[in-house]
This record gives sequence, structure tokens and C-alpha cells, in this order.
Amino acid sequence: MPETTSPLRVLPETWLARPGARTWRCRPAPAEVRAFHAALRGHAPTPLVEVASLARELGFGRVFVKDESCRLGLPAFKALGASWAVHRVLAERAERGAGPGPVTLVTATDGNHGRAVARVARLLGQRARVFVPRGVHPTAVTAIAGEGAEVVAVEGPYDEAVRRAAGAAADADTVLVQDTAWPGYERIPGWIVEGYSTLCAEIDEQLAEQGVPAGPDLVAVPVGVGSLAQAVVTHYRSRPAGNAPALVAVEPRAAACVLESLTRGELVSVATGDTRMAGLNCGTPSSIAWPHLRAGLDAAVAVSDAASARAAVHLAEHGVASGPCGAAALAGLRALLGGKDGDGRRAALGLGPSSVAVLLSTEGAGANPSQPQAASA
Repeated sequence: MPETTSPLRVLPETWLARPGARTWRCRPAPAEVRAFHAALRGHAPTPLVEVASLARELGFGRVFVKDESCRLGLPAFKALGASWAVHRVLAERAERGAGPGPVTLVTATDGNHGRAVARVARLLGQRARVFVPRGVHPTAVTAIAGEGAEVVAVEGPYDEAVRRAAGAAADADTVLVQDTAWPGYERIPGWIVEGYSTLCAEIDEQLAEQGVPAGPDLVAVPVGVGSLAQAVVTHYRSRPAGNAPALVAVEPRAAACVLESLTRGELVSVATGDTRMAGLNCGTPSSIAWPHLRAGLDAAVAVSDAASARAAVHLAEHGVASGPCGAAALAGLRALLGGKDGDGRRAALGLGPSSVAVLLSTEGAGANPSQPQAASA
């Protein structure tokens, strides 16, 4: 279970991985995930939007934004993982001869994952109980309840909500569907990560349609516990040959658990602060994500709420309605590649004026609305 072991402290702005990150290899996600999502009612690939002004600003050939503001009717990418994991859970129960009655899907959330689990439960005739930590906007909480879920408010951070959810899933008719893992609880989080692979496969196909068949040279990923980043690392580091892009993780300064872990060389927890990037406000990396992040990431950076807000405004001007978490990807690249150290970092990542970058905008503007909090600028 997640435990807070390290006090929040001022971290270095950027961490750069060893050069071997792009040569590390792992197994790919199961091929059947994509077909499963394609068969779902209402499924369609989300847009990949080219933003020429960002290419000029960042000094790249082309920049694309993967717009996850509407995924399976929800304003974030999380439904990909929740739908595949719940499918696997229910199929496994049926194989074991479990009774026909509904089960209660239990989870903790900073907003988007909980709503996705609640939506899937409602569509499949199951129940949902969602533990919500402090700092999640009331609009997001109302949306979860609107899916028919029982919402349990937790007067503590995300890691405490995860502990509460795990404790509430001990009965035979309950299943914990959590998007973070720890020793002893890894199968279902692994299925959730597999579900996210559809997003990466779409990017490859959409880039090819845009005349970029070799794929991106850089991918920027917002990070909470690291499950989406694990999916991205798995996708691009499981290829036996071809272009190996630089992979960059972006976190809030108030909850930079992956950056802290990378800095120390081991998985650690941090005490989190307040941030408008509520969906990234996590204090402990997922145990199954950590080996992939440690070996496969090229860089990690922590950004302020103000930087994320500026990035969201810029994206909106180009037709991408991004929430604070989704805009973190752009804020991270600006922090990483700007300033006096930008040219050196660009060279270290093997990037140049013809490079192609993809930013993952993981949520829409309405997914988890920002609210005034005491976060650093």
C-alpha cells in the first residue's frame, strides 16, 4: 500500500535519464486490447491536432497534440483503462463460476478514473463505490455521483483515499479497480495500463496519415502515479527496431513523486501539496510502472500551476480544450527546453529543427475544473 515516507521538498527542475533509455526493451501490450475498444459502442479515435505555432516556439519541425477531451463520452482518456480492466475482471469471475449478481467496483480517484469506473459499472449493470480525496473539484465529484456511484469523501490526500478504497474491497462481492499498483496488488492495475495502449496505437496511425510514418521523436506525458507513462514506455520501448522517441514525464511541483524517485534511484513516496492539476496529485508511483519509468524515460520535469494554466490558454486558442493536467505536457516541454539550459537538454535528447513532438492532453477543460488553491507559481 502507498505510504508517505519522504517530506515534500524543493526538487531540481529537471532530471535527465541515462543515454540507454532508448535501447531498453520490454514486452508489448496485448494486441486484442485495440479490437476490444473498437467494438465498444461510441468508440472512435480521439483527434491528433497539429499546432504549427508550438513547432515554431519549441524549435521543432512539427508538434501534435493528442486531444483526449472526449473519449467514449467522457472528458479524459481514463475510460480506456477502466473498460478493459472491468472486462477482464468480469470475464475472470465468470470463468470461476461466480454468481450472476452484480459486484461493487471500488476505487479511489482524483476525478477522471473514478468517473470512468462508475460509467463502466453503470453500463454493465454493476455497482460502484468511489473514494475521493480532498482537492477534487465539486463539479468532478458531482459527475461521479451522476454515474450512479456511491461517493465517499476522504479528508486526506490521494494516497489515503487509495488506502481507504483497498480496505473497503475485502468482501466477496467487491473488486478493487485501482489504477495504481503496490506489492500484492498488481494484476488489475496491469490491465488498466494495457487499456491505455489503444491511445498510443492511434497516435502511430494518425501520424502516418499526416506523413510521419516513422513516428514521433518526442512524446510528453502528464504523470500522476505513472500508469499512462508506463503504457507509453511499453509502446515505444517494445519495438524491436525503428525510431525510438525521447519520452518525457511531466508532474506538478506539488506532487513530483516520479521525479523524486528518479532522483533517488528508488521508488519513494512524497507528501503532496495543493495543485490545480488534481488528477496528477499523487504521492507514490505505481509499483508496476516504476521499473518502466526508471529504465525507459529520457527525462522528467516538474511544473507549476501557473505554467500549466498558461499552456491551457495557448491550447484553447488552437482548438484544444485542455484541463490543467492535460496542459501539463506543454508546460513541461517549455520548462525542459526553454531558458539557458534548453539547448543542452535538446542536444541530450537528440532533438533538432526537424523533430516531431507529440503532447498528450489527457483531459478536457471540464474534466476536473481548477479551483483556487495554495500552489506555488
